[in-house]
Amino acid sequence: MSRLSPTPPILSLLPALALLPVLISILISFHNGGVTLLWEFICAAVHPSIQAEVVQSAFRGIQITLATALLSWSISSIVGICLGIASARVVWETFLGTNWPAIVIRRLLAIPRAIHELLWGLLLLQMVGLSPWVAIVAIVIPYSSLVARVVSDQLDTQDRRALRGLKQAGAGSSSALITALGPAMGPVLLSYVGYRLECALRGATVLGVFGLGGIGTDLQLALQSLQFHDVWTALWLLAAVMVSLEQILSLTRRYFKLSKNGIWQVASILIVLLILCALSIPWLNAVDLDLGEPLHWSPLPLPTVDELIIAIHTLPWIQLISSTMLLTGLAAGIAIGTPPLAMMLWPSRLGIAIQRIIWGLLRLMPTPLTALFLLLFSKPSVAVAALALGAHNIGVMGRLLKEGLDQQSDNNLKALSATGAGERSAWLYGCFSGQSRSYLAYAAYRTDVILRETVVVGMVGGTGLGWQLIESLGSFNWAQVSVLIAVFTALTLIGESITDRLRYHWTGSTKKLPMVVDLQS
Repeated sequence: MSRLSPTPPILSLLPALALLPVLISILISFHNGGVTLLWEFICAAVHPSIQAEVVQSAFRGIQITLATALLSWSISSIVGICLGIASARVVWETFLGTNWPAIVIRRLLAIPRAIHELLWGLLLLQMVGLSPWVAIVAIVIPYSSLVARVVSDQLDTQDRRALRGLKQAGAGSSSALITALGPAMGPVLLSYVGYRLECALRGATVLGVFGLGGIGTDLQLALQSLQFHDVWTALWLLAAVMVSLEQILSLTRRYFKLSKNGIWQVASILIVLLILCALSIPWLNAVDLDLGEPLHWSPLPLPTVDELIIAIHTLPWIQLISSTMLLTGLAAGIAIGTPPLAMMLWPSRLGIAIQRIIWGLLRLMPTPLTALFLLLFSKPSVAVAALALGAHNIGVMGRLLKEGLDQQSDNNLKALSATGAGERSAWLYGCFSGQSRSYLAYAAYRTDVILRETVVVGMVGGTGLGWQLIESLGSFNWAQVSVLIAVFTALTLIGESITDRLRYHWTGSTKKLPMVVDLQS
């Protein structure tokens, strides 16, 4: 007897059930004063503040955020490409005939990748004080590792027949690698490195929310003081920058794709990165952030073994880990299930257009600010943190889904519609069905990203490892900070391993799909 199991399209919709407990929990703790505040916030969107001091502050803040993002993105991309080459098995096998150095480097790079840039920022803040380099280095550390992972994966999954042929013909190891594997890396770097710039801009904004300067600081101060008109001045300015970046990156990708010379593409990308890196430093100096100011290094005190043992026995691990997993599961369910559910319920052109606008706004709003906004009419809880984190990732997943659907043929949709199928059924099985496996593969990866991001909303929700980590940092309990980071890193690496297996299950390949490579963030 065959076992009944949900099809991939249905399986993509089921996670949306996470909305039910989250919304019920928020409605139970809802207070009426929040309705007025919500309406004021919505109305302020069409009447942002145009006061000179507000506009000037927002303009200076967006310059700091953009320059920080450009500099950290340039450095992390260059470092990541180098580390990616160094951690590729094919490189070591070609030069030395063994791949164990690549395995060692990969495992070492997994640690900085597992820790969110916010944590790096808070740790660096304790060590060097308030410096522009804190936000830059906090982004560079994890992003370099992320870029390295993609570069090494792409190098290792390429067809090696051309490489072996060149080696047998007497070509040197370096020239054989560049000739055989270099051309295919151009499109990969073009897509992935470009999208990492958008991620760097969001990361710099989030770091600003936690006091490291830029537009995020302006947003956080305006929201806390309920100056919604000022909030929207900063948000619309941030939106204009993000849309402009998207258009510039799109035009750049289109221009580079006209050339079939992958080596030239890689060289051009590196040159552009070096130029932007050189321009970003004087730009930051121009907005009164002196990168040449000496750092006041204050190394963190190393906890003793006894202090570590006390920290391990003191902290409520079952509660912290379970609440983190619950937060991750609820946020991931909301992010994964909501976009296809919304598109199925409202598949018309008008509906899709409105949803795209909503997805853009959700991506625009930094997650901690969304959580703070929800707290205006609800109390801190796992539900608030899950909705804030899920809402931002709805924007990411919705954009991914729409781009995937735009790239496929609509013949199946037309065929089902011609047979008399309903509009929603035709969309589900004639349109979404072809993308459901790819969507689930990326959803598995996105869950891993959401686990790392729980630290951003942990303190707002008052729950999980993220909240406890922020509390321990605030009380300078370095023993607790050490064990918490170790546990959080271990959970992230375990999650990464599980999501890799799920992605392989849904795609039938260890290679990343193009759209998955494009939108990792």
